Amino acid sequence: MRIIAGEWKRRQLRAPAGDATRPTADRTRETLFSMLTSRLGEFDGLKVADLFAGSGALGLEALSRGAAHCLFVEQDAAAIRELRANIAALRAQQRCDVRASSVMTLGPAREPLDLILLDPPYGTGAGQVAIDRLNRLGWIGPATWISLEAARDEEFKLRGFDVDAERVVGKAKLTILRLAAGED
Repeated sequence: MRIIAGEWKRRQLRAPAGDATRPTADRTRETLFSMLTSRLGEFDGLKVADLFAGSGALGLEALSRGAAHCLFVEQDAAAIRELRANIAALRAQQRCDVRASSVMTLGPAREPLDLILLDPPYGTGAGQVAIDRLNRLGWIGPATWISLEAARDEEFKLRGFDVDAERVVGKAKLTILRLAAGED
């Protein structure tokens, strides 16, 4: 697993051993960031969250491309160790906030984020529940872009959100969402 573009291009990332986490494959991450780049233009200065972070590959990719700050939320101890090691190897500690907890324990936001990256366990519906909760707690605003990775055959329905794009890559389905007009 490696960083695809930006400041840390080609730098290797560590992933936790075992089946507890499922890192986003390089090809899937490349497709996702191509989709995001075509919508965002650039990542410079963005405030990002990598939820269900695992090794942190999604958030670190955003930071490598110029995001200002990333909140990483992960509850698996082995994944948190690898996430912290990846951040340290890239010397990115000043731009990162790692929270060893469940996404469902996040409290109210001070302000909405620019980009939220969610890669929950496949088939659990956790991404849909998390997005609903984050919206109610102010993490999502009219300018927020949301990426949800799910299993290719997983269906979800999010009231108050519009699907901007959706792509299937291997076993994954990548969905880019925005708050529906008039929902802020």
